[in-house]
Amino acid sequence: MSDFKPRVSNAWNLFTYFNFAVAALMMAGGIWSLQASFSAKGFYAMAALMLVHSTAAITKALRDKEESDRIYNKLEDARTERLLAQVSAKDPA
Repeated sequence: MSDFKPRVSNAWNLFTYFNFAVAALMMAGGIWSLQASFSAKGFYAMAALMLVHSTAAITKALRDKEESDRIYNKLEDARTERLLAQVSAKDPA
């Protein structure tokens, strides 16, 4: 059974936060400078916020599923090892 634990560097985390901030500022600036009515700007702003929320939610759901599968596989590996240990202990060879 392997104890592989993927680690993400602090540089990558900083890059993703910076990238998100730049994208959010660019979107806000684009909506602000848009030649449209206030209600249209509000619609685009709500759509942008919902897109960000949906992206975060789906990535969390995918991560949770992957972690759940990993835990399930560890349990199956432990059961298999226990079964093999029991069988080899009963084997008179």
